[in-house]
Amino acid sequence: MREFFHLLRKVIRTGVARSRFLMAAVGLGIAMLLILVSIQTYTDFNQLLYGTQNQNETADFLVINKKITNAMMGQANKSAFSTEELDNIKKQSFVQSFGVVTPSQFRVVAQAPGDLHFATDMFFEAVPDSFLDVKDEDWKWEQGSKTIPIILPNDFLNLYNFGFSLSQDLPQISQETVKALPLQINISGNGKSDSYMGHIVGFSDRISSFLVPSSFMTWANQAYGTGIVNGTTRVIIKTPDPSNPKLVKFLDDNGYTTNQDKLKFSKTRMIVQTIVSVVGFFGLILLFFALLVFSMFIQLVIAGAKDEIQLLVTLGAAPKQLRRYLLKQFVPIYIVVGIITLLLVTAFQYIAAMALSRHNMLVDPWPGIGVFGAIAMILLLVYFVNWLTVRKYVNR
Repeated sequence: MREFFHLLRKVIRTGVARSRFLMAAVGLGIAMLLILVSIQTYTDFNQLLYGTQNQNETADFLVINKKITNAMMGQANKSAFSTEELDNIKKQSFVQSFGVVTPSQFRVVAQAPGDLHFATDMFFEAVPDSFLDVKDEDWKWEQGSKTIPIILPNDFLNLYNFGFSLSQDLPQISQETVKALPLQINISGNGKSDSYMGHIVGFSDRISSFLVPSSFMTWANQAYGTGIVNGTTRVIIKTPDPSNPKLVKFLDDNGYTTNQDKLKFSKTRMIVQTIVSVVGFFGLILLFFALLVFSMFIQLVIAGAKDEIQLLVTLGAAPKQLRRYLLKQFVPIYIVVGIITLLLVTAFQYIAAMALSRHNMLVDPWPGIGVFGAIAMILLLVYFVNWLTVRKYVNR
């Protein structure tokens, strides 16, 4: 028996067989590398999108309204959402929270005090407090109070400081100064006109509007407006992923629009997912050919020792023993290829993590659990296919 095993080892190491064996090993290594890289890339991409270390809270909130077309001009009711449309938005899988943006039904004129000589028509809107990115204890209003807390968009202050003030030779002002300045607010409507003091409590990067508390908006719309809700024209949603292709498609299909800057990663995401899928697909194809070459190599080895195998089986050698010996010649190379591939993926992941960290994008420096699961499944698959091949041809 020992002499036969020595003969089999010599057959395995012959020229043609060895070249096919090396070809299969290299193909297996490349296939494993492509599959593991695609899995790890997908893991990193999800971590960049959903990981708590990379979450950007301001990018999770979207104000949605209908696109205004020429056919809608002069027909304000067409820009309002119907009850069915609001319910449809609420039930979408990408919507975590839903709120209505309430507009003012009265005229607002804001006037800056002192030497600023600044006055402008403006408007107010209100949203549920849970959607605000400004937290301040002064953000409250009770009926009878003559002070209105206001949240301004950061873009408004930037336009004043770097546009209006420079063109009018007026001083630029900081956020701290704006918060300290008393702002006169003149409200008129429904045959009434009153003056209030506006108190700026913060600046929002999330909502580009002049916001007041919902309690004030409800009261003021009744006091200075009709008090009747004519229809919701803007809504705000919280979504875990503004770049979700389903969200972008939903907006396009229904004629809705939002801050396009927050959707800019949708196309990038689709490109990355396509590339990852293609790489993984080629990895699977290459794995299939590697398994095929391994099977052909095993067939060649068994065919080369066909007479010796028949003789040994006739003399009482157990086919099971022969199969076990043949498999022992191949298993070590599977493990070596797997270890080398895993080391390469680990090196790639560490280098990628260090490069991304320099741009404040954080991912784990080590491969994810999906990589280890995939390499184990691939090795088991290779072993199973070769076991079937050995069993089939040895039993013949």
